[in-house]
Amino acid sequence: MPGHADSEDAALTEDSLVAALREVCEPAEAHGPGARRFTLGIGDDAAAWQPSRSHLSVVTTDALVDGVHFLSASMGARAIGHRAMAANLSDIAAMGARPVLATVVLGVASDTSQPWILDVYRGMAALAAQHGARIVGGDIVRSPVATLSITIVGEVSRIRLKRRSGGRPEDVLAVTGPLGGSRAGLELTLREHDVDEATRSAALAAFTTPSPRVREGRWLAASAHVHAMMDCSDGLSTDTGRLARASACGAEIDALPVAAAATVVAASANDDPCAYALDGGEDFELIVAVAPRAFGHLARAYANRFRKELIPFGRLTATLDLRVREAGVVRQLVPSGWDHLATRA
Repeated sequence: MPGHADSEDAALTEDSLVAALREVCEPAEAHGPGARRFTLGIGDDAAAWQPSRSHLSVVTTDALVDGVHFLSASMGARAIGHRAMAANLSDIAAMGARPVLATVVLGVASDTSQPWILDVYRGMAALAAQHGARIVGGDIVRSPVATLSITIVGEVSRIRLKRRSGGRPEDVLAVTGPLGGSRAGLELTLREHDVDEATRSAALAAFTTPSPRVREGRWLAASAHVHAMMDCSDGLSTDTGRLARASACGAEIDALPVAAAATVVAASANDDPCAYALDGGEDFELIVAVAPRAFGHLARAYANRFRKELIPFGRLTATLDLRVREAGVVRQLVPSGWDHLATRA
């Protein structure tokens, strides 16, 4: 349960909570290049801001429900807020955009305490401020379980806007980091495994406090050789297919980018580490489709800029089927990642 309410919290009201949330969120006003364009924030009926005349606005919304998208019984409140904001920032990153503002709809369960709520907002506000954005408002409602619905507005120039649909046959498919670490962290959250401390730390960080690739997304969007981009939040097997279909292509995966922590944790759990990378989801890396002749140069420049590898894992194909090559054997790629409407056991 999300921070049981005690007798002091019994007097929790909407006005008192809004006042407390303003204290949490408004220090971020002083940060970020767009701060001067805000004229109204938390406390009025709506926020007001001055959008840039030369950019497109991009908008994304994610809803997260306790027990489905986060685990209040086993995760800290700040980590829940961080993770919720990261999921939305990753969508903005996938468009090559810069996040500007966020609104949050908070569903409060009957036993939710104010300290827990404030810590959730501290996690959200800190990550938003890190990327030059701020929380400017939202809504508070009663809910059977704790819920968060975040909307983020970002900005991007017309020529840098990236979509899923721009990929071309023979484009190199690459990802901004290894995958499966978040799935490994979930496994360690749910069950005890005997793994070394470095692995435990890396896996839990990937699950509880992922890093949305906002800076990487803006950098990649500046290249005309990056034809398509999307975030990898529902698993590589699912999201690769989505990008390929949007681009009227097929795809072949031939080198799975498995995170080191995923390999260790999967072995301890008698699981397949490739399944962690293909189907685990919520790594919030970016998938890009890059012109093949330009990939080498782009990858070197990326490594120089971010001190990490842009990892190639396959290619788009003219045929529309989806395939994965493992140990020299080619099989059909079955999308087995997260489906928001699938029934879970």
